[in-house]
Amino acid sequence: MPAELDEKTDRYETMLADALTQASAVAPSGTPLGDAAADCREMAESYLEDGRHFRSSGDPVNALASFSYGYGWLDAGVRFGLFEIPSTTELFTT
Repeated sequence: MPAELDEKTDRYETMLADALTQASAVAPSGTPLGDAAADCREMAESYLEDGRHFRSSGDPVNALASFSYGYGWLDAGVRFGLFEIPSTTELFTT
């Protein structure tokens, strides 16, 4: 089980980090859509940072949960039309 948890935690950390590089806000900051996108991105980045902290503290369960929540924020933002993503990506449910 620990090897599976480590592999899944690695995968979700990478997936969240990659998703952050691919999602671009559809509107500039200072507009309602731009501010909502900034909030989603901030949450995702915070969860990535938290997950990395948990992982370095030897807590892979909370690390995985953090990476998952962060990814969920971005994925929701994509579904709500707050972010543009490359048409070739398979990281998001559209």
